[in-house]
Amino acid sequence: MIKKIVILTFVCCLVVMFTSSCKPKAKTAPPPPPPAKEQPKVEKVDEAPAVKKPAMTEEEIFMSKSLEEINLAAPLKMVFFDYDRYLIRDDAKPVLDANSGWMRKYSSAKILIEGHCDERGTEEYNLALGEKRAKSTFDYLVSLGISSQRIKVISYGKSQALDNGHTEMAWQRNRRAQFLIIEK
Repeated sequence: MIKKIVILTFVCCLVVMFTSSCKPKAKTAPPPPPPAKEQPKVEKVDEAPAVKKPAMTEEEIFMSKSLEEINLAAPLKMVFFDYDRYLIRDDAKPVLDANSGWMRKYSSAKILIEGHCDERGTEEYNLALGEKRAKSTFDYLVSLGISSQRIKVISYGKSQALDNGHTEMAWQRNRRAQFLIIEK
């Protein structure tokens, strides 16, 4: 019986403590705002505009790309030749003019001109003809003011066909001077 009284007393104490802590507290009003005084005018100092990173120039963009990326974009266009000929055709001159403009714009770039032929003729003959095609392209660019120190030539003859067909259309595509940027 004493145990029951002790437990009952303990429970009553807990209930009293709990209910006394749950009483709502009296609300207090916030203090009134201070009387309105004329605030001294503070001039706003304009914050300096955020410094913007300047946009990259075309030269900087060019220099940031790898040679592979630049060559994949093919900024220098191929020129084509007539059968068994190595003279620059009239339709190739505007292409070479545009290529020389690109080379003037990117004056540090160096290129390789590859001379190519169609499948007809011997390997020796086509290597010589490819060399003449690359050389005539080289000469034309130099005549436009491009330094010869920036250009190398090579002949692949008929070994690197662009079109493996055996038609006049395929052969025409293979008779070309192709450009590769080798240094920036």
